[in-house]
Amino acid sequence: MAPDTSGPAGAPGAPLESPLPPSRRRSGAARLASWDAVVVAVLVLTVVIAAGTVEGFGTARNFNFLILDVAAIALIAMPMTLVIITGEIDLSVASALGLTSSVMGQLWVAGFPLETIAILCVLLGALLGAVNGAFTTRFGLPSLAVTIGTLALYRGLAYVVLGDRAVADFPVTWTRAVTSTLPGTPLPTMIVPLLAFAAVFGIVLHATPVGRSLYAIGANAESARFAGIAVDRTRFWLFVATGAMSGLAGVYWALRYASARADVAAGLELSVIAAVLLGGVSIFGGRGTLPGVMAGVLLLGTLINALRLANVSAEALNIVTGLLLIISVVTPNVIVLARRALARRAPAAAAEVP
Repeated sequence: MAPDTSGPAGAPGAPLESPLPPSRRRSGAARLASWDAVVVAVLVLTVVIAAGTVEGFGTARNFNFLILDVAAIALIAMPMTLVIITGEIDLSVASALGLTSSVMGQLWVAGFPLETIAILCVLLGALLGAVNGAFTTRFGLPSLAVTIGTLALYRGLAYVVLGDRAVADFPVTWTRAVTSTLPGTPLPTMIVPLLAFAAVFGIVLHATPVGRSLYAIGANAESARFAGIAVDRTRFWLFVATGAMSGLAGVYWALRYASARADVAAGLELSVIAAVLLGGVSIFGGRGTLPGVMAGVLLLGTLINALRLANVSAEALNIVTGLLLIISVVTPNVIVLARRALARRAPAAAAEVP
């Protein structure tokens, strides 16, 4: 007896073939590529408008500051992309950055060499991420609730470590190494590690079986388990990677601003998540590309930079970030719903053709 294939798509017994004719089917990669193109187009348009209307925006000096300003967001957004693609989230990244920055300042005061401090801060960040991963994967708690808790916990620990003090006597050679430019160019040296990390995360996500497993987990975790993918272990190590990159961002932040404080980067998690979602990553998991996220990071950074140069208040900048976060969540899902509606209408329209 032939199996029943009358159920809805995705249900047991549903047909595996798309209801659309081959000429109208679009792969997930094609849809995401189109979103990436929109983000890049908006980025270019924003740069052109800002260069023509905001004094000082189009200078090489400002471009240098722009890259330095978005570097911490970019460092954390890369692993956060992988986390959200699997259907999870980490809201503690800014607090982890603040804690590692505080530990860096305290260790420097205690006389540790900066080389050792940098390594210890990255390891501390990995440990903080492992705590999030353990609660999420071992105990089955929702990552949203876990990382809201550790957001407060890690920030509180930062104040325990450093209090209200600021450590600002880091060696000039280190701070200049972070803020200097490549010889003969206006590009900051920080762009080199950023591109290197982007290449690594991009290759992992888009050109390895690991990347394909991340999309499978985000699309349907139970199906991924049945396919032999170690869902919990994969998610755990993604939280570790996100924590480690947050620790590295904490080191960068302290050297970039030549100051380690417990309250640094407060609220940065919203900018990171806004950039990731603006880049086309679905908050529900299963969709997104790293190039799109990098374009989202630059778009967010460009808007904030231009508004600051135009003397827009900090409160208004927070409003802009919040609006971008809402738009980046709502717009892709509206597009998906519209495409599903068109897909449902296609078979009916084909049936009406004599």
